[in-house]
Amino acid sequence: MVTDLDVLALRFPGAGRLIPGKRGLETIFATDQKLACSTDHTEMIVAEVKEGRAEINQNAKDPIVLRTMLTRFGCCPASDVDQVVRSLLRTGETTTQAGHRIRLMAFGSIMPEKKTKGYKIILLKHVVRFLQEYLKEHWDILRHGQFKHPAFGFLVTLEKALYDGKIGYER
Repeated sequence: MVTDLDVLALRFPGAGRLIPGKRGLETIFATDQKLACSTDHTEMIVAEVKEGRAEINQNAKDPIVLRTMLTRFGCCPASDVDQVVRSLLRTGETTTQAGHRIRLMAFGSIMPEKKTKGYKIILLKHVVRFLQEYLKEHWDILRHGQFKHPAFGFLVTLEKALYDGKIGYER
């Protein structure tokens, strides 16, 4: 199962980001609008990330793989897992009896050739633009940081290379 699912993301109710601001720490609760995450309920995203077409592979739609993943995360009682998996595979989104929303997504560089159903697609260029805007909005704080995550760290390095200390970003 290690290679069958690229991303398992959880967002809990009330999750936010603490950002140092001019008036101390600010808490930001907003999420990316394309993700459309609730701030009131637990959200789980099961996703594939592709360099090319944004598609879900067959293994990520395997009921055994999904049942194993949901059982490991404990999002619903074992007696409900099979129904949750069937619902998730039928529509690409389901809500457990506990109110946890689970969704299938695919991230990629280009849209699939054929129309897809059963999962949401978000292009990687949107992800990069979202992160760039986040960096730009909080640059006065983030420009001093060192980030260990390889992809985000490289993006920050690129932003530092583009930054002009006198007038802001040079794009």
